[in-house]
Amino acid sequence: MAYATALKCRECGREYPTDPLNVCEFCFGPLEVKYDYEAIGRSISRDSIQNGPITMWRYEDLLPVDAANAVDLQTGFTPLIKATNLGRILGLDHLYIKNDAVNPTNSFKDRVVSVAATKAVEYEFKTLACASTGNLAGSVAAHAAKAGMSSYIFIPSDLERGKVVGAAIYGPTVVAIDGSYDDVNRLCSELADTYPWAFVNINMRPYYAEGSKTLGYEVAEQLGWQAPAHCVVPSASGSMFTKIFKGLNEFEDLGLIPKVNTHMHMTQAEGCSPIAAAYEAGTTRVRPVKPNTIAKSLAIGNPADGYYSLKVIEDSHGDATIVPEEEVVEGIQLLAENEGIFTETAGGVVISGLKRLVERGAIKRDEVTVAYITGNGLKTIEAVEELVNPIHISPTMAAFHEQIPNP
Repeated sequence: MAYATALKCRECGREYPTDPLNVCEFCFGPLEVKYDYEAIGRSISRDSIQNGPITMWRYEDLLPVDAANAVDLQTGFTPLIKATNLGRILGLDHLYIKNDAVNPTNSFKDRVVSVAATKAVEYEFKTLACASTGNLAGSVAAHAAKAGMSSYIFIPSDLERGKVVGAAIYGPTVVAIDGSYDDVNRLCSELADTYPWAFVNINMRPYYAEGSKTLGYEVAEQLGWQAPAHCVVPSASGSMFTKIFKGLNEFEDLGLIPKVNTHMHMTQAEGCSPIAAAYEAGTTRVRPVKPNTIAKSLAIGNPADGYYSLKVIEDSHGDATIVPEEEVVEGIQLLAENEGIFTETAGGVVISGLKRLVERGAIKRDEVTVAYITGNGLKTIEAVEELVNPIHISPTMAAFHEQIPNP
């Protein structure tokens, strides 16, 4: 059963029924799910979790839907990999990579969409939709196909080809819009008020966002039921960043792990870094920007959870790092060449941001650190094509030795 009891405004505290709502009618603040944690505490335990499915649904008691009806592609419980080689280069003895690029549609978005799609089925919606910077498009289309729903995918027209194909293959209606993600999102907000569709990141957003908490739960469980000292996370809207921290703290509050002393580190690319820029300026006012970045999956110029992300940074004694555009591909290459993991541009932002954090002393050698990799590199091959320069030879030993005399 689901232990969600209401939707609660994050600003004024007013409560609403668990309906497809996302904004407070009184103050226009965002809504989030409220739970009966006392009841959850009587139901959940380390044993109950470990005896659950090897997916994100092992944490069903902490999700706002009935897992019996889950639209499930076997998402979650992705590898937490000890990054020995990269750690040696960076000077970290306990570096881990949370590789969420191995989810069914190759990104962390499967977590949030699985929850949102399940809730949409509960509400008897027939159409699943989204505004997307790329990864969400593929996930929504795949989950709609699994649920037997129709789907509409709205994307910026300059999206990477791999992400467009990765969504279109599932049979949605794909609408490419001439404009930024923020332009796409504005249109989708109007459409959500017009058509009886479940827009996962608009009218379904309170439920959708809760899926990211499982990234906190899994890491804590995989580390032997403890929170890491540092989490390094890429950010677009800021939602995932806040929910990872929420997940860790829920585990502490339920007595599943010891006290959380995790420092949350946000990373953004220079060409779209409104939250990190606000952090550097020492303000909680996040000024919208016009994105111009190679990291298109992070290209949200007006982040919905910007203010709340800054609050998480303050509460966790963390920080935010702006990664220069020229270092994004360097981060992709650094991870691939040392750990055999090919990440998309958002992961390049994480790894280069991690490197900067270590260089300025924000992370110490002996501290347990988790870097979140949220998408697969095959989705953004345009970013790294210049690195691919094969040696062309005829099929003879002489030709081989002519080009490579001392292999």
